[in-house]
Amino acid sequence: MKKEITKEELNEMDVDAFKGTIYLADDKKGAAKAIKMLKGETVLGFDTETRPSFRKGEKYDPSLMQLATKEVVVLFRLHSTGLPKGLVKILENPDIIKTGIAISRDLDELKELRDFKPAGFIDLNDFAPEKGFKSVGVRRLAALVLGFRVSKRQQTSNWEADQLKPQQLEYAATDAWVCREIYEKIKDL
Repeated sequence: MKKEITKEELNEMDVDAFKGTIYLADDKKGAAKAIKMLKGETVLGFDTETRPSFRKGEKYDPSLMQLATKEVVVLFRLHSTGLPKGLVKILENPDIIKTGIAISRDLDELKELRDFKPAGFIDLNDFAPEKGFKSVGVRRLAALVLGFRVSKRQQTSNWEADQLKPQQLEYAATDAWVCREIYEKIKDL
């Protein structure tokens, strides 16, 4: 397995995305159902999305939190679900690995919504170099480990929109899911 990739090599790769089930939890009842769907999982992909700000000093709370299993990605619309107790238990459980990219800021922003003590988090930007990778970041690691490029086209879209577009759902699900898949493939290197 290659451990680094150039921008040119990356841009030549085909784009792929998560093809499994996406569950959108957009109210408290949906969040409770989603939390049950995650029960028994020991490794989850993790990410958040925040409405972009284009003015100096403008800041938004995280809009979406994604937790990915191998086959299902749950998207929590945080402005309507908040951080329910069951979800906080997952975030605080050291026996459930939550893996993502550049997660410290995500966690700091989530703790502003509801204080909790994160446990079991593995940042792939720290973990991958320990396994010999010289290229990091979700796009580069996905290309190296999974063999495809992840599109970042929806990254700066409006995550607070009343209705999220199918492209936004796919993007958000893919970002969390690839983190889980990368971790699973490199953990034993």
